[in-house]
Amino acid sequence: MKIVIIGSGNVATVLARLCKKNNHQVIQVMSRHTENAKILADELGCSYTNYDGITDISADIYIVAISDGVLFDLNKSFSLGNKLIVHTAGSVSKDVLQNISTNYGILYPFQSLRKEIQTIPEIPFIIDGNTNDTVTLIEDFAKTLSPLVKRLAEEDRFKLHVSGVFVNNFTNHLYAVAEDFCIKENLDFKLLLPLIQSTAERIKEISPKDIQTGPAYRNDVFTLDKHLRLLSAHPKLKYLYLKLTDSIMNP
Repeated sequence: MKIVIIGSGNVATVLARLCKKNNHQVIQVMSRHTENAKILADELGCSYTNYDGITDISADIYIVAISDGVLFDLNKSFSLGNKLIVHTAGSVSKDVLQNISTNYGILYPFQSLRKEIQTIPEIPFIIDGNTNDTVTLIEDFAKTLSPLVKRLAEEDRFKLHVSGVFVNNFTNHLYAVAEDFCIKENLDFKLLLPLIQSTAERIKEISPKDIQTGPAYRNDVFTLDKHLRLLSAHPKLKYLYLKLTDSIMNP
């Protein structure tokens, strides 16, 4: 398929590479800033422009991968008739595109994507569309990019996005907090990596609830008290420890 990528950031870059890898043709990159569009377009070997430029209307699908806030102003720059256009946001309604085209929908990559990654990870795609025919078109396209494609209604996609914040953003924040604690206490954070990896592997087969361990889960008051005393010099971390302990002890 011929594709126009609208955006030039992390998601736009990775999806553009994935499309090219799977024998689609990216024919144009559009971005608010011409210089950013040029960088990605040069990599892909296609044309580029900013939002004030001329949109290539020969594409089969237009993929919008820009920040959520900017999505709401996109209809000021584009009018595509009946061309298929999708956006990649997890928590924005598909209807934000309704004034741009009569065929619009969602192609949400449920994965943390950074343009610096050398190998594209496995990406589940969550899809939706304004008509059944549109959903089918998006689904067929998504299946050329990944075997993991799921139709979800809008409200369910929003809820999945919330779940993603817990398992990715919040979990990574805990990694960062633990790393900072290790640095301050002259400990090697890398010693925690096998533990992190082991837990991630186990939840592929077993419910996270069934592999929960630790002093809060065991109601081990002695160890909990010892940990809290060790955290006395780190009040923010101590507060976080108490909150998570309460969540585990009182699910």
